[in-house]
Amino acid sequence: MRIALLGPVAWRTPPHHYGPWEQVTGLLAEGLVRRGIDVTLFATLDSVTSAQLDGVCPRGYADDPDLDGRVWEAMHVSHAMARSAQFDVVHSHLDWLPLAFAEHCRAPLLTTVHGFSGAGILPAYGRARSSYVSISDADRAPELDYVATVYHGVDVAGLPFTSEAGPGLAAFGRIHRDKGTHTAIEIARRAGRTLTICGIVQDERYFAEEVAPHIDGDQVVFLGSVGPRRRAEVLGGSTALLHPIAFDEPFGLSVVESMVCGTPVVAYRRGSMPEVVDEGVTGLLVSTVDQAVEAISQAADLDRVKCRARALERFSAERMVTDYLAVYDKLLLT
Repeated sequence: MRIALLGPVAWRTPPHHYGPWEQVTGLLAEGLVRRGIDVTLFATLDSVTSAQLDGVCPRGYADDPDLDGRVWEAMHVSHAMARSAQFDVVHSHLDWLPLAFAEHCRAPLLTTVHGFSGAGILPAYGRARSSYVSISDADRAPELDYVATVYHGVDVAGLPFTSEAGPGLAAFGRIHRDKGTHTAIEIARRAGRTLTICGIVQDERYFAEEVAPHIDGDQVVFLGSVGPRRRAEVLGGSTALLHPIAFDEPFGLSVVESMVCGTPVVAYRRGSMPEVVDEGVTGLLVSTVDQAVEAISQAADLDRVKCRARALERFSAERMVTDYLAVYDKLLLT
């Protein structure tokens, strides 16, 4: 089986710090290669992979202001499609743009929908000759037909178990109102616990007005975007991860990473969270700040060994690879 993985080029694969789509694509490439699959990863040319690497973009355009992302993404997709006849499946992780080239794809095209940025991009999905995978049942668009739901997997080896956590809380993810960073600060304050915030600042005004004034380096600490090792240290050393989202989360990689470290999650009951969080085992689901404050003490009493065990069972990268191989087989048999 010859698989082309069409990855994003905002950041390197795997990313140094932030880059969830790049992270998932890289883990899938490594897992497929370990299973003996012939894989070509289309990504930035500074990417690190056991697969065959191809592409045109020298480095992630999000890291280099001299690179126009619109231009380099278009050239990246065009280059991959020109080679598409050499593969049994072209598997895209690059949002809607490859769908505009779908008629030029000479192999079955599979698109993992990592989330919809808005209703305006749906026509690209509805018109394209592609099969679709959702990353949660909650994130499915009724207008589309899906061949499967495949939950993301994470690098469990890079997320060691921490049996005894400290008293503080963590908030991981892009700093944006959707992620509820300001709400996490309020929950931690009312619970009388410290909060460590990690993530890229996606909304500068929101950060300046509603997050930065609370950062004091003591009760509220901001570390910015952190790499894998620091991420594991912060997550594993926390009593719980706060995830008070203000939008319908398509999946939530940081939620799973926290669980794998043994740290339960207190998350708002929106989007994929009821699918991802096993209540009473890997975390608790709430709807308000009051409920979140109360849930923190309950989360502290959860069995961290069982939390990690359930997360390993459901969200390992190897399980993700197995699921995608089943999808590839299904496409090639139809």
